[in-house]
Amino acid sequence: MSDGEVKHDYHLVNASPWPLLGSISVVTLAIGAVTFMKGLFGMEKGTWWLMAIGFAMVIWVMIGWWREVAKEGAEGDHTPVVAIGLRYGMILFIVSEVMFFVAWFWGFFEFAIFADARVGETWDATNPLYADALARFKSWPPAGVETFDPFHLPLINTLVLLLSGTTVTWAHHALQHNDRSGAKLGLLLTVVLGMAFTALQVIEYSHAGFTYDGTLYGSAFFMATGFHGAHVVIGTIFLAVCLMRLMMGGMTPTKHIGFEFAAWYWHFVDVVWLFLFAFVYVTPHLIFGNGA
Repeated sequence: MSDGEVKHDYHLVNASPWPLLGSISVVTLAIGAVTFMKGLFGMEKGTWWLMAIGFAMVIWVMIGWWREVAKEGAEGDHTPVVAIGLRYGMILFIVSEVMFFVAWFWGFFEFAIFADARVGETWDATNPLYADALARFKSWPPAGVETFDPFHLPLINTLVLLLSGTTVTWAHHALQHNDRSGAKLGLLLTVVLGMAFTALQVIEYSHAGFTYDGTLYGSAFFMATGFHGAHVVIGTIFLAVCLMRLMMGGMTPTKHIGFEFAAWYWHFVDVVWLFLFAFVYVTPHLIFGNGA
């Protein structure tokens, strides 16, 4: 219609540097993490400054980018149609995260199920490399690895995370009914429980009888539980930001899509941990014992 303004539910976003800066930040963080754990580009293992720079860049990008998205919502750009698109995007993001964890679970299960047949017919008793490989793979967990007792700290952490799932649901329900004090209290409790989970996992790691460096069991265990722990930290920050916005007068019973996404993400973290607890902690402990 050339003689009038076109009415529609969409808006054109302003030019933004955040996607490019976000990509650069994540690559920097990944390279820094590899350098810290293994050494890279002539830098020795344990070099931490590149990882710290990458982490700071990621935080900076998240603050800047999410601030722009929140501003769009406040200006009325998040119409019902746009909000549906945002929800689809968040659902697809969570699905991609599920597949990310599927890869680690698949590796863990594959190591466990085929531990005694990995080398197979290629094994040559005269080749010390094959002999060493067979010795490493003939049992799961490998000899000398003492698994965690799942009914101590892991069980406590499971109860903590399940309780946090109830408090975030309470907070969301309270906000939907314009009970802002209840929403604040529920969110505060969720953030505290998330921090408690992380602290307990750090304590648990300090008592581990194995490391990520040297055994397939250790690398599979720490990659699966460690990445879950990273997601708990991210989710806790996500919820803390929602709490700050709520305390500053932001979000309403009908306009709180950021909080809704944070609650979805937190429930995803809950479900992943239940799977971890059942199949990475409990099942190996009951089937294989302590591995010693």
